[in-house]
Amino acid sequence: MSAIYADHAATTPLRPEVAEVMIESMQEPAGNPSSVHQYGRRARKRLDAARRMLASSISASPKEIIWTSGGTESNNLALRGFMHANREKGSHLVTSAIEHHAVLHTAQALEKEGFQVTYVEPDEQGIVSVEKLMAAVTDETILVSLMYVNNETGVVQPVLEAAETLAEKGIAFHTDMVQAYGQLPFSVAETPVTMATMTAHKINGPAGAGCLFVRKGAKLRPELTGGEQERRRRAGTENVAAIDGFAKAVELQMNSMPERRQELEVLGKAFLSELGRSGAAYRINGEYAEKSPHILNIYFPGIQLEAFLVQMDMEGVAVSSGSACTAGTVEPSHVLEAMYGKDARIYESVRFSFGYKNTVEDMKTVARAAAKISRKMKEKEALK
Repeated sequence: MSAIYADHAATTPLRPEVAEVMIESMQEPAGNPSSVHQYGRRARKRLDAARRMLASSISASPKEIIWTSGGTESNNLALRGFMHANREKGSHLVTSAIEHHAVLHTAQALEKEGFQVTYVEPDEQGIVSVEKLMAAVTDETILVSLMYVNNETGVVQPVLEAAETLAEKGIAFHTDMVQAYGQLPFSVAETPVTMATMTAHKINGPAGAGCLFVRKGAKLRPELTGGEQERRRRAGTENVAAIDGFAKAVELQMNSMPERRQELEVLGKAFLSELGRSGAAYRINGEYAEKSPHILNIYFPGIQLEAFLVQMDMEGVAVSSGSACTAGTVEPSHVLEAMYGKDARIYESVRFSFGYKNTVEDMKTVARAAAKISRKMKEKEALK
């Protein structure tokens, strides 16, 4: 039995072309990009080329790209760095209740440091409306942070509209676009965001490499102290090999985005079609919202979530609940809880996410396994 990986929203397989670039980079003579000798200049040249690639992918200037270790560090730098650097202008942050924990926990930490934070709730489709965001804005608001694509439901948020509305009011806007980058078109020339978070390992690049777009003129306090790398905005010797891999992943992703989107849509349709044919009782969370094609969050009434995930794994299928497993128990998803309250579906929903190397036949196999397990669980529950 061959295993099927259907958890691409968690992390993605490294493409061989990316691995080749990274190996080549690691086999280069050692050189610190901050050094002035020829070895340092050679490393700097690779770093600069990668920076140009990342910048061009979102129509930014290379000077507006800060290398980080990934999405979590980028989100921390965006929120903490901006709020502390601009505290004289105000002390209020607005974000949503469905953000990744890298944003939510950072916002909670800022509250302990004396800042005010408002968490805006979504509707039942998982959409955080611009109207709700703006209703939360006060005279003290200096930053709003809203993710582009939700990592659990795949629901697309109104980032363009939010960015334009906030720009008119002179309020900075950050978007965590980790799940959107490479999946949906995005240009900082067309979308007036102040900051945007990206990472390599969600686009078939290496874990440990990410970046933060910071628009020219935005004031940011460094969160790491040490050297003067990244124009004194992020201390630490850059991971040249991982950044090289990031740039290659971006190149591959951007050159095939429309075709890959079509492929992902075909995979999603094949999965849902087979799920229906297999007789599974299910509902799509955020069913009527616009979604990125690589994520489906499915509610199976009557399943025991932890047992379902284990049994899927035994069938050779890797999927996720989008929930945190702690001490042998599965906590409900904060995203689904924000959407549906304490409804049973927050304990009975599974995230399926697709990508590189998945096939239509894979999707049918995943659907049949999910249908079989959910049906057995429902039958067992009915006998109690």
